[in-house]
Amino acid sequence: MPTHSVPRPEYPRPQFVRSDWLNLNGAWQFETDQGDSGLERGLLDRALHDEILVPFPPESELSGIGDTDFLQAVWYRRTVTLPADWAGRRVLLHFGAVDYDTTVWADGREVARHRGGFTPFTADLGDIAGPGADVVITVRARDPKSGPQARGKQAVQYANHDCNYTRVTGIWQTVWLEPVPELHLRRPRITPDLAGSAFHLELPLSGNRPGLRVRAVLSDGGGEVSRAEVRADLDMAPRLVLPVPDDRRREWGPGDPHLYGLRLELLDADGELVDSLDSYAGLRAVGLRGKAVTLNGRPVFQRLVLDQGWYPDGLMTAPTDAALVRDIELAMAAGFNGARLHQKVFEERFLYHADRLGYLVWGEFGDWGCEVGGSSGDNQQPDASYVSQWLEALERDYSHPSIIGWCPLNETYQKLHDRITQLDAVTRAMFLATKAMDTTRPVVDASGYSHRVAETDIYDAHNYEQDPEEFRTLMSGLAKGDPFVNSYDNGAAYSQPYRGQPYFVSEFGGIWWDPEAAAAQSGEDRTASWGYGERVRDEEEFHARFAGLTQVLLEDPNMFGYCYTQLTDVFQEQNGIYRFDRGVKLDVDRVRAAQLRPAAIEERLQD
Repeated sequence: MPTHSVPRPEYPRPQFVRSDWLNLNGAWQFETDQGDSGLERGLLDRALHDEILVPFPPESELSGIGDTDFLQAVWYRRTVTLPADWAGRRVLLHFGAVDYDTTVWADGREVARHRGGFTPFTADLGDIAGPGADVVITVRARDPKSGPQARGKQAVQYANHDCNYTRVTGIWQTVWLEPVPELHLRRPRITPDLAGSAFHLELPLSGNRPGLRVRAVLSDGGGEVSRAEVRADLDMAPRLVLPVPDDRRREWGPGDPHLYGLRLELLDADGELVDSLDSYAGLRAVGLRGKAVTLNGRPVFQRLVLDQGWYPDGLMTAPTDAALVRDIELAMAAGFNGARLHQKVFEERFLYHADRLGYLVWGEFGDWGCEVGGSSGDNQQPDASYVSQWLEALERDYSHPSIIGWCPLNETYQKLHDRITQLDAVTRAMFLATKAMDTTRPVVDASGYSHRVAETDIYDAHNYEQDPEEFRTLMSGLAKGDPFVNSYDNGAAYSQPYRGQPYFVSEFGGIWWDPEAAAAQSGEDRTASWGYGERVRDEEEFHARFAGLTQVLLEDPNMFGYCYTQLTDVFQEQNGIYRFDRGVKLDVDRVRAAQLRPAAIEERLQD
């Protein structure tokens, strides 16, 4: 096979770092299996016909395949030599994300199977091959285009349309190997305790034996801040508390995203090091106060932007790590202090950059349009796998300080009536799973439309009204406890009644502005581009509309934030602040200036 430089070479799990690892991105054998008959036809036991550049999905240009048809199943194959200096340790094979139903074999033996296109999973290679030996890794990913499946913004029609984008199949995040001791640390859970000026740690273990201990050391630029050590042979997840003295205390937040270093160690009965990893943490607290959402005890107006996380050449896979950083920097340059990470569980390195840059994000599951008994091909009927996949996302991302809220579902649709439905059950299951996994952040049961859980922490709505004055009228009821709520055109309700929770408009704007299409087309021809409402005639009209819509929300003291649609154009959806290639489209200084909140309102909320 031709030699390629390794794409996406950076460490994929920056909050859970071990020094030894092997990146398996690069050239793999590949074959499309349109009939999903590959196992019967012997694809497990022979070389595959094509070559693909992992981790880019086969629909993308960067993969070298570029096949945007429906891919019912795809196969990957690669021979890997296990490093000789890994002797005495178990080898774990990690997949950042594979879409959708995946089976993994090593030397012909099944080692893993996983459902879900957005979350990581691991195969333990066990005793299949020793250090210095070759092992053949084979992966089959099935991606059916019907039935219950959390697919986010992937089009279920052949072509892209409206706000639905090119499909993604198979491997789309980094694949890598990691050696670990027989007894080793698993992903830690790091909970900041701002009131107690400390960090609470849970350190799950792969197993146990008498005499084990765990030790944690907290540090900053001045060196060690504190340390703690406890027995690890009494339970499955030892707990430690790391205090932060007043003279070393710095809060995490926008403008000062201070991160502490963490060293975590597993010791045997003789005090010898068994396993170790490096991590980091931010000291911050998210709370609710009346209709406000607070950060470190102070209301912070959330000027969020909807970020789809798609790229022209890599689709759901960023072409480089720098591209992830660039998206955050572009949003902040335009005046946004955070994002809804929309319809996609973003790769973990994005969250790392948000952590270090002080960028507020809402974590979200990759579903859209959940409806039971719906007739539209775009609707995705929820099932139990939604809950299991969402729990995997929560486990992966729990410790990232940049995440200030969770959104397990988006735009679910079903008339509220006197019968409990599958949608009610799944919505409540995902809400309760989120609350059980994380008691430290607010949860919106479903963003926009169908709020089925009466005790949802956050209430929101989506409103793409384009006229600022009409938008002001629609938004005027919040002060009286009667906010705008999404409903059917005939007035039938999707949702439980509003009960005074913090409220924001989590999707608005989407102003349709495509300079090239505007010059080439007339009227409402949406062949070449798409956006919400009537397309503005020129950039000046865009800025007037943007300022008018945002000021309605900025001037409302009962609104804790908003989320503008959207950061970039994506294919035919031409309503971004930036172009799809992240090029300049608008006067960003004017976009930023329009998002200044009146000082009188800001001072009132801080009192």
